[in-house]
Amino acid sequence: MEVDNIHSNNDNDNNNNLSITDMEVDNPEDLNGYYVASLIDELKHDDVQYRLNSVNKLPVIAEALGQDRTRDELIPFLHNDLIGDEDEVLLALAEQLPKLIDSVGGTSKATCLLPPLESLAAVEESAVRDKAVWALCEIAKILSPEQLMENFILMMKRLSSCEWFTSRTSVAGLYAVIYKKCGPIQTELQNSFAQLIQDESPMVRRAAAKALSDLTEQMTPAEVLDISLPLFQKVATDDQDSVRLLAVEDMITIAKMITQEQKIEHLLPTFDALASDSSWRVKYMIANKFVELAQAFGETIVRKQFISAYINLIKDSEAEVRTAAAGQISGLAHYIDKEAVIESLLPCVQDLVNDNNEYTRAALAKEVSGLASIFGKEATPEHLLPIFLQLLRDDSPDVRLNVISKLDELNDVVGVESLSQSLLPAIMELSEENQWRIRLQIIEYMPVIARQLGENIFDAKLTELCMSWLQDKVYAIREAATVNLKNLAHVFGNSWTKKTAIPQILSMVHDENYIHRMTTLFALTEIAKVLSPDDIKEVIVPTVVTLSNDSIPNIRFNVAKSLEELIPLLQQGEQKSQEDEIIKNTIEPVLEKLSQDTDKDVRFFAQKALERDQINKSQQQTQTTTTENPSSPEAKL
Repeated sequence: MEVDNIHSNNDNDNNNNLSITDMEVDNPEDLNGYYVASLIDELKHDDVQYRLNSVNKLPVIAEALGQDRTRDELIPFLHNDLIGDEDEVLLALAEQLPKLIDSVGGTSKATCLLPPLESLAAVEESAVRDKAVWALCEIAKILSPEQLMENFILMMKRLSSCEWFTSRTSVAGLYAVIYKKCGPIQTELQNSFAQLIQDESPMVRRAAAKALSDLTEQMTPAEVLDISLPLFQKVATDDQDSVRLLAVEDMITIAKMITQEQKIEHLLPTFDALASDSSWRVKYMIANKFVELAQAFGETIVRKQFISAYINLIKDSEAEVRTAAAGQISGLAHYIDKEAVIESLLPCVQDLVNDNNEYTRAALAKEVSGLASIFGKEATPEHLLPIFLQLLRDDSPDVRLNVISKLDELNDVVGVESLSQSLLPAIMELSEENQWRIRLQIIEYMPVIARQLGENIFDAKLTELCMSWLQDKVYAIREAATVNLKNLAHVFGNSWTKKTAIPQILSMVHDENYIHRMTTLFALTEIAKVLSPDDIKEVIVPTVVTLSNDSIPNIRFNVAKSLEELIPLLQQGEQKSQEDEIIKNTIEPVLEKLSQDTDKDVRFFAQKALERDQINKSQQQTQTTTTENPSSPEAKL
């Protein structure tokens, strides 16, 4: 097979056409050549989907062409002809180019991949630029210091000197990956990065501020103080709030790399300034990263300096800031002592409970139970339980759901008796929500609630509710209800399943509504997964077999699907002969009958179940032969 010929002609209007001039197909192996040839042709196809498919197969094309032709013809073609293509093609191209390192000749030749990526790093679409930067970083990791100095650094200088801001935003992300490898010119790299921090374009300054954190991690502690810290101060005092907010992430990185005294001297004033910034976006970023900041600064500084800033954020006029701060309260509480939590944070929690923004209250509801472990069994009932109960009675279903989702954390401290009177009404209200997604969420939390309430209280108050979901108008609710019953069976055990769940499921088997009968089938199939083979044989199989005579084809083909799932469950039993007997005398005849059904879908699923049954039998026979006769061909395999 010869794949020929990729040629380049920049002097005509048609630009570079890829063509296959000679294909010899003497052997079946050459069929692969046809495939590669079509991929090459599709690189110039008018349909973008064809071009995208071909770009995603560049490693295949490169392997067929060989290393020399990939370097000399394919890479230049991609650079010259595809750079102006659709964004989705360019994104795929940036993704694939690092995969061609071996195809161009390995590390020593990898620099030939830089020109197309340099062009991609300058395009207008940010997603393409980001992917190009990622690809350049991947290549830079495997280049030698000499290759970086001779090729990569020169490319970075070209990007830095471009008039259009896109190139300069991209180059900011390349410094960290090469910094340690380029010791002789680190000072030059520091100076050029500093120019990006002070660039006239806010977009470039944003990119540099975002990259400063990664670059700082590559520096020594002395360089952090001398180089990174002054750059951070410029970011933190930038006139654009979109730049200043990125200083928060940089501050976390720097704080992890310097001493306590240096944090107090160099970072605390900036922290205070950012926490009281005139822009709500900057304060939001501080609030959203408050626990990470606390971890980076350490407990001593947090206890003395952070609490007042946090209280101000909790009381901010912008709801977004309060919401972000509310989501950090339990994490922050672990960095201060219990007395400070009660004295300083508890009043904040009490204010947030009555906040006029439901998203703020919802964020608090997800965090407040985390305080229980700090307050302990003695203080929680007095200080925290009233707040928890008030949130359970909140008008917003999201608030109530968030409270219930963390029920186990609070219950471990105060016990279920203190919660049940408010918990149960909240659950009932949520179960009647018009928004089916709210009902779906409360179903997902039922196993957690069941573990906390115990079998007796649950049966008295909530089992009937769980069964009612099997007849909900929304399919997703009915489906979740069947899974919920299986999960409850895990919680309460076989006795509860046979005594309570299964009888109520079976009461729907003759319901006039075929959807309810079908849900019965789904529920039995699901709950069978937690039953023993004997229980499946006695309780589940007879009902499923009865439904095989239903007049609705949808139910009959679901019977076939159900029996297909039940057969492996039955075969897990210890009494193999009894299980095999019920499969042979009961299940297989039903499937045979369904395989002759008048409805084609019923026939399809019945035949599929029979085929799987035969495969299972064959596998079991092989296992038996292997066990009984270790010298058999099957055992040798």
